[in-house]
Amino acid sequence: MNFKQKITMKKLQMVDLKSQYDKIKDTVNASIQEVLDTNTYINGPQVHQFQKNLEEYLDVKHVIPCANGTDALQIAMMGLDLKPGDEVITADFTFAATVEVIALLQLTPVLVDVNMVNMNISIEAIKKAITPKTKAIVPVHLFGRTVNMDAIMAIAKEYNLYVIEDNAQAIGANYTFADGTKKKAGTIGHVGATSFFPSKNLGCYGDGGAIFTNDDALAHKIRGIVNHGMYERYHHDVVGVNSRLDSIQAAVLNAKLPLLDSYNVARQNAARKYSAAFEGHKNIIAPTICEQCDCHVFHQYVLRIIDADRDALMQHLQEKGIPCAIYYPIPLHSQKAYADARYKEEDFPVTNQLVKEVIALSMHTELDDEQIKFITDSVLEFLK
Repeated sequence: MNFKQKITMKKLQMVDLKSQYDKIKDTVNASIQEVLDTNTYINGPQVHQFQKNLEEYLDVKHVIPCANGTDALQIAMMGLDLKPGDEVITADFTFAATVEVIALLQLTPVLVDVNMVNMNISIEAIKKAITPKTKAIVPVHLFGRTVNMDAIMAIAKEYNLYVIEDNAQAIGANYTFADGTKKKAGTIGHVGATSFFPSKNLGCYGDGGAIFTNDDALAHKIRGIVNHGMYERYHHDVVGVNSRLDSIQAAVLNAKLPLLDSYNVARQNAARKYSAAFEGHKNIIAPTICEQCDCHVFHQYVLRIIDADRDALMQHLQEKGIPCAIYYPIPLHSQKAYADARYKEEDFPVTNQLVKEVIALSMHTELDDEQIKFITDSVLEFLK
């Protein structure tokens, strides 16, 4: 690429929210202005409208908006009446929020390894980790790819366990069951949780989250928990928290939700171009993407670099002004906060390998061909 081309190329960013906003600014600005004009900052019409819109989109009976994705997970667990000492199985290779809320509620996190092919929680590892104290499984649809929910739900049924889907990274993805039917990720387990952090596929302009369930009694309980345990003003029936989605964030989400499917398609198309450029390279294992993909919405595009220096590649890209990141550099079982004598390194061969190999490239709805070519050429130039 010559100097002139570099000048004309749009600035590379891990997530380009500004270009996305420029296309929807009239709708977003009008929606925010409406909140300001009506002074309905908390629980206003925009929040109720978003709840209804998301219930319709996900084809789920109940959406309970809340303040962020971590709260969503915590409140989901509070709603299930899990008790201190109950064991909750989740993936070792994910963001800490998933295990953080388990520990905060004085439940016992049980971290298990992931599958090398899709980096999602290992079904075999779940089965091995079940004890009489196990009460729930938290599958994480990592990087936007759906977990094998047929297997998870079968295990849950066999052992009478709750399933709490961590859908922070896969909103809009479909899971296709063995019988051919489809459901949205996050709506399959007993309860699901998501985040609307700005960089997510459906992101607001601050913090936000939501809980989904088809269980009427659980939804009722959760609606009280998010609002200080109140079902009637100043009557505190359960121990609750203060976790609300504010009206301005709901206004942003209402503007973006109708575009979510097209946003996810844009990410999938970018992923296809990346993977085509890397196809067959001896040092790169790129994510697979089906012809008509709806099972992976590419919240992140994550490569594995094998028999080459991943950290030196990262430095090479950064020196060329190409943003990249390592998701995740340290396994949760190795984090000081979650260290436990029960964990043995031999139980986590895949996670321990992935943390040395993974690198995430820029992934968002506004990536153009010139940017993708510059990024892929730069990766290949280093690995030639």
